[in-house]
Amino acid sequence: MTAGTAVSDFLASVGLLPADGTAPEIALDIDTFVRAAVLFVLGSILYNLPVFLQRIKLTILGVAYFVFCNDKSWKKPQDPGAIFQPILSNPSNKANVEKKTIIFVRHGESTWNDTFNKGHHRSALVFAIGFIPGLIKAFTYETYLILSGRVDSWFYDSPISHLGLDQVDKLAKFLSADNSAKLTKEEAEFVSILRGDPGAPSSTILCSSLRRALSTVACSFRERLARNPSDKILVVPSLQEISRNPDTLSITPVHQTVTASFIDRTSKVCDFQAIYSKQTDMSLHIGNKPINTNGLKRMNEFCDYVMTNVEEENVIVGGHSIWFRSFFRTYLPYTVDHVSKKRKVVNAGCVAFTLLKATTGQGDKYMIDPRSIKVIYGGF
Repeated sequence: MTAGTAVSDFLASVGLLPADGTAPEIALDIDTFVRAAVLFVLGSILYNLPVFLQRIKLTILGVAYFVFCNDKSWKKPQDPGAIFQPILSNPSNKANVEKKTIIFVRHGESTWNDTFNKGHHRSALVFAIGFIPGLIKAFTYETYLILSGRVDSWFYDSPISHLGLDQVDKLAKFLSADNSAKLTKEEAEFVSILRGDPGAPSSTILCSSLRRALSTVACSFRERLARNPSDKILVVPSLQEISRNPDTLSITPVHQTVTASFIDRTSKVCDFQAIYSKQTDMSLHIGNKPINTNGLKRMNEFCDYVMTNVEEENVIVGGHSIWFRSFFRTYLPYTVDHVSKKRKVVNAGCVAFTLLKATTGQGDKYMIDPRSIKVIYGGF
């Protein structure tokens, strides 16, 4: 039996060729089309079985998080203002308060945002009209990514969108431009810190494990990273976004290199995969946040980490809107009325502040100095 005969017999057995082996008519009936589609899907799944099994696991995990996770629920802690007021008013105690400058950098718009959020770039009417077509587009991409066997997704660990790339590219260009005439002395120093200029105060870059935050940091600081090959982006688990939605679940396996998304790979703004492979430290990446965690636990873990393990004076943090807003609400004195408690940092926005630490009888406590909050780029 020849190979051609074997193929013809197989196609005839599944109904794609007549039993006598003659060429089929051009018009296919619906049953034949369904059989062909099923064979194609099954073949794609079997060929990419490890990725398909990972997707099933991620889907189960996503359902479990959505049903059981209480990531946004926690008991309101003691007012940090009440804790720090007597400490800061006493000169002998004030000297023992530790300080660290934190610079929040929010990620650019993600594919999840593109599908489900109106955003600032379109009206409510445009969003409503385009919602169903946008959802169809999203599921089409998701199906293609699954069948092509890529460790990628539109929904899970949603990557930065094309609009998001444009937003962070503008931030990168802002950092590289000579804006000295437009900036105050304080703003210019923060920009110098973000750029990692020679002679600037020391800084390090931390980031969430979610790809849209990593893409933002890689793109925004591409010149700094290219100039300093030893500079690393350290992925810190406690920065994972506060939400039960599937876009907040990391798709990257434990300790493994981040895979550039389908949008990253087609972008010309920088070589994302090279930065992920050579300048992204995944040693702390232990997978997804536990189901029994919540945002307060992770924010406290972050504070503990930067105050205990980070030697640099300034900490650049690539992260997420709800996490950042929750941080301001938790660590600003409750009597302080600040926009950061009500509004999110805009996409690709940069905001700096001073984080204070005091050791008390109830353990280490943290507070944001409300006078120190400074918008560097974008704002709220």
